[in-house]
Amino acid sequence: MAMKENKLDENVDGDYYVDDDCIGCGLCVSSAPDNFKMRDDDNTAYVFKQPENENEKHACESALDECPVEAIGNDG
Repeated sequence: MAMKENKLDENVDGDYYVDDDCIGCGLCVSSAPDNFKMRDDDNTAYVFKQPENENEKHACESALDECPVEAIGNDG
């Protein structure tokens, strides 16, 4: 389970975030490319844009559900 107090600094403010448990697998970027990016070092992902419509929200929820280490959180 992702913990807000451990979220990565690169995340934009909002409901969705990635915490420091991220292993950089890239699954969230594949599931929700409009909202997640890999850091330049490719070690972790982060939320660069919060979802702005139902399609993006669904994609973010899919990424959250699929994350193998539960590093994605939703405080909404």
